[in-house]
Amino acid sequence: MEEAFIGPLGLEGDQVAHPEIHGGPQQAVLILTTDAIEELERAGFPVFPGALGENLTVNGLDRRWIRPGQRYRAGDAILEITKLRRPCLTIERYGAGIGRAVYDDRVKAGEAGSPRWGLGGFYAAVVQPGRVSIGAPVALLEIRA
Repeated sequence: MEEAFIGPLGLEGDQVAHPEIHGGPQQAVLILTTDAIEELERAGFPVFPGALGENLTVNGLDRRWIRPGQRYRAGDAILEITKLRRPCLTIERYGAGIGRAVYDDRVKAGEAGSPRWGLGGFYAAVVQPGRVSIGAPVALLEIRA
């Protein structure tokens, strides 16, 4: 898809496999960085952009510096990071142990110093709906306390 509209509940036309767990206004968009995908590939997991269910795969952001409360512009949309994604068993199709490779006790405790910080992605709420296209810049706007 070359371009998509991000509405209050996520990408228009996107379907959530398990709405009792995923989705909703606080988990409208799942963001994964290309550096996270590359790190998982180097660890031997056969992942690729979109494989882990992310709505946006972003280039040029360092996952280790992304925090809940930060707001980002993605195309015309503004997204606010709400929390880290806790992976479910469905990602195990990309290799036994991938869940443990992206999420550990330190990440669960909110310790950004964990080497696994952000490997599973980040959920975001939609502050301002808008269009986003492939190659659109994604930039930090502000940090909300």
